[in-house]
Amino acid sequence: MGKDLIPSGGIEPVNLREALEERYLAYALSTIMHRALPDVRDGLKPVHRRVLYAMRLLRLDPGAAFKKCARVVGDVIGKYHPHGDQSVYDALVRLAQDFSQRYPLVDGQGNFGNVDGDNAAAMRYTEARLTEVARLLLDGLDEDAVDFRETYDGTDKEPIVLPGAFPNLLANGSSGIAVGMATSIPPHNAAELCDAAMLLIDRPDATIEDLVDDPMAPTGRPILGPDFPTGGVIMEDAATIREAYRTGRGGFRVRAKWEKQDLDRGTWQVVITEIPYQVQKSRLIEKIAELVQERKLPLIEDIRDESAEDIRIVIVPKSRNVDPALMMEALFRLSELESRIPLNMNVLSRGQVPNVIGLKQVLVEWLDHRREVLIRRSRHRLDEIVRRLELLDGYIIAYLNLDEVIRIIREEDEPKKELIAAFELNEVQADAILNMRLRNLRKLEEMEIRKEHAELSEEKAGIEALLASEAKQWKTVKWQIGEVKKAFGPNTPLGKRRTGFGSASVHQAEDVSQALIEREPITVVLSEKGWIRALKGHIADLSGLQFKAGDKLAISFKAETTDKLMVFSDAGKMYTVGADKLPGGRSTGEPVRLMVDLDEGADVVDVFVHKPDRKLLLMSSDGYGFVTAEADLVANTRKGKQALNLGSGAKAIRVAEADGDQVAMIGENRKFLVFPLSQVPEMTRGKGVRLQRYKDGGVADVRVFTAEKGLTWTDAGGRVFLRTMQDLADWLGDRATAGRLPPTGFPKTNRFGPRGF
Repeated sequence: MGKDLIPSGGIEPVNLREALEERYLAYALSTIMHRALPDVRDGLKPVHRRVLYAMRLLRLDPGAAFKKCARVVGDVIGKYHPHGDQSVYDALVRLAQDFSQRYPLVDGQGNFGNVDGDNAAAMRYTEARLTEVARLLLDGLDEDAVDFRETYDGTDKEPIVLPGAFPNLLANGSSGIAVGMATSIPPHNAAELCDAAMLLIDRPDATIEDLVDDPMAPTGRPILGPDFPTGGVIMEDAATIREAYRTGRGGFRVRAKWEKQDLDRGTWQVVITEIPYQVQKSRLIEKIAELVQERKLPLIEDIRDESAEDIRIVIVPKSRNVDPALMMEALFRLSELESRIPLNMNVLSRGQVPNVIGLKQVLVEWLDHRREVLIRRSRHRLDEIVRRLELLDGYIIAYLNLDEVIRIIREEDEPKKELIAAFELNEVQADAILNMRLRNLRKLEEMEIRKEHAELSEEKAGIEALLASEAKQWKTVKWQIGEVKKAFGPNTPLGKRRTGFGSASVHQAEDVSQALIEREPITVVLSEKGWIRALKGHIADLSGLQFKAGDKLAISFKAETTDKLMVFSDAGKMYTVGADKLPGGRSTGEPVRLMVDLDEGADVVDVFVHKPDRKLLLMSSDGYGFVTAEADLVANTRKGKQALNLGSGAKAIRVAEADGDQVAMIGENRKFLVFPLSQVPEMTRGKGVRLQRYKDGGVADVRVFTAEKGLTWTDAGGRVFLRTMQDLADWLGDRATAGRLPPTGFPKTNRFGPRGF
């Protein structure tokens, strides 16, 4: 380098942005390719692949003696995986946990953790060997089934991918977080995957509908859905499951499996025997116990963990009259007894391209890999056969000319050259003849050589026919997959499906919400300025109640914490508030405006307990109104539901229970009118019809009553007046008329008295 090219002071300027982009990209690619995402062909990440390969080299085959996990971890980090020993051991432990892996790849001896979330013992205490599943994944490594690459230090070789005779990616699932992408694949049933793979071999054009069955109405299609090692119940319909498998993205709601257990004297308890995948049992029980103590699960008295080797969680109800299904729905809503398992099949397609692919494509790429492995193993075997046949041909020539071969060896100075020249042998054959032992010259040995030659020739012809025919290759792959299915079929302990399927609850969401609230009596208090609160218990005397300066009591009524409260504003909107959400009575409460989104300038007209089977009469100040079903007025959001449409300058002024057959109205002009309720239309929303006509002012009060019982009102002194229909004959008319001055004794306040709710 010339002097003019050497940076000043030996410092080379670098563009910071370019340097960061280059280094971050290198880090991202390393994380994606060599750490977080599994290979679609064997379903393994590099660390798991290296653990299995190291255990194979240590001859930790199924049935062999166990070796300390520390020995395995030492080989892995020393030869193949230059990372922390604890991270490698954690990966090894997970491969051995039967509650983490649907089909464990490592057979562990010692403490490998448990479903409670306890950690495994240190690697110096635990021992491990491979399982039959791992053997299937590794089978063929010595037969040129896959490519190898140099290890990180260049001193050894490691497989790029395993032969993968087991559908490990989907059978055991995988999860990981890379840079800018993540993967989450739940476990599946191996027998179902094998059936789906064999179906794709027979019908490459099969659709996702051909592969995925309806779990609630099985029709014989291969795959039902995920199959978790901890069991549970999947609460998804067939359409949702198929769409998730089609796109490679989605999720599955999984619930605990439970049953009602009857006890003495009509009592019962719920026993949970399976919990959702990857939920720590001890933390789950601790969380539920906290909810019970905080009285957020009022239907539950106690929870106990009676688990031994199997899971047994006991839920004790508050009383025997509790609906067990409703109690469990409340538990599912608040605890991890129901969890969502995501599906994001982001894998290394062909071992190189990170991509989100669907279920069919995953199976297709695994099948292509199995065919490639079959071809490579067949070629490797063919080469071995050719080399062996070459030697056997030489041996046969030697036996046919045994006397001459012996003479050449005894008399010639260079017997190798003479043998090659005399019998047209190659060097390999000549060396083999010269290295023969005398005991091999017996007649029996010649017969065995000819038998072996015939068998190998037949095998060679079969392999050549296999390599020449794609149809035979797929037939062989199908046979291999069929053998895997036999080993892990539904009748085997490991292959039996563990996760079931369930349908949606018959309980409405509203019922479940109510079940989460402890039922207690309260007294609701609303002040004139719109401050609301709930006093504990049903209180008759509210004279000692404190309010803010200039404020006083407007409305009070008895309710329960499980009730819904309906709030009617003068803008014609109806709002819904849970009684359990009201502030306590020790304070002056909170403004209703903080609980619902009242329109600007709007005020509260009335608050009352919701009764879904009731009908209401809504009135505006200009005398318009209609009857509506109260159930239709329930608002699901803070914004409320518009019920009564208002004319210019009008406000909603009254809401009355429409329980009766007659309507009594009085206006601010002190005109009184009674007419049949049948003249008022029933609507869900609108302005309604004119109920009473006024020259000046508007509606003062309204009441619906039954003609048979008569009309009652209460004066300022608390006296109750009753008027029969005969007494009210002078005031009977049709709606939209003006009416006349009220009967004798009607209050000067133009009010019928206390609220009708």
